[in-house]
Amino acid sequence: MDDEEPDQRQSSPRLQRWRKYIEITELGAIARRYFVMNAFDGALTMLGVVIGAAMSHATDPSVIIIAGVAGSFAMGVSGYSGAYMAESAERVKEIKTLEKAMCKPMEDDSMHKEAAKFATQATAIVDALSPALAALIVISPYFMVNFGMLDMGTAFIMSLALTLSILALLGMYLAKVTEENMVMHGVKMLMVGMGTAILCTLVSIGLGGEVVV
Repeated sequence: MDDEEPDQRQSSPRLQRWRKYIEITELGAIARRYFVMNAFDGALTMLGVVIGAAMSHATDPSVIIIAGVAGSFAMGVSGYSGAYMAESAERVKEIKTLEKAMCKPMEDDSMHKEAAKFATQATAIVDALSPALAALIVISPYFMVNFGMLDMGTAFIMSLALTLSILALLGMYLAKVTEENMVMHGVKMLMVGMGTAILCTLVSIGLGGEVVV
């Protein structure tokens, strides 16, 4: 027990500070919105890549893997930088409003300024990771094709199933937060996913792609 107490004394104040920052900035609700919106975007974006590749009769999984990983990386960088700049601007505006109300500037190490920096970084990280991870999950079956564990047709079906599963889970998560019908919200998200798949298929056909039977 004595060996654990120094670590607990060091980590406890930090965790307490973070909890205070989250409370001050209302970070929970903001991060939740970023997570759901961007995971949704990441999954559907990669679904479009997978459908387009399938309808162009791509037989090399590395084509989808390279496009998917590059797209995931781009979404992560874009998400981080965009969210950081947008959230930073909002936090600066809030600080200036508070300073104007107090009729004096805040110290650089004040609780509100530290909380604003923490919230900006945390939001940017969530915005970066959620679309990138969702996208990588969608294309994960093609890594198995690359190792000879699946064929391209099975990978396509699994990729579609993973996308719809992600969307359903996001819908159920939102329903849990709002204390509404989880099944209904999950079905709504599934319908959005299936509608997107149909639109991607139609666009691919319009561009010369063919439905693989």
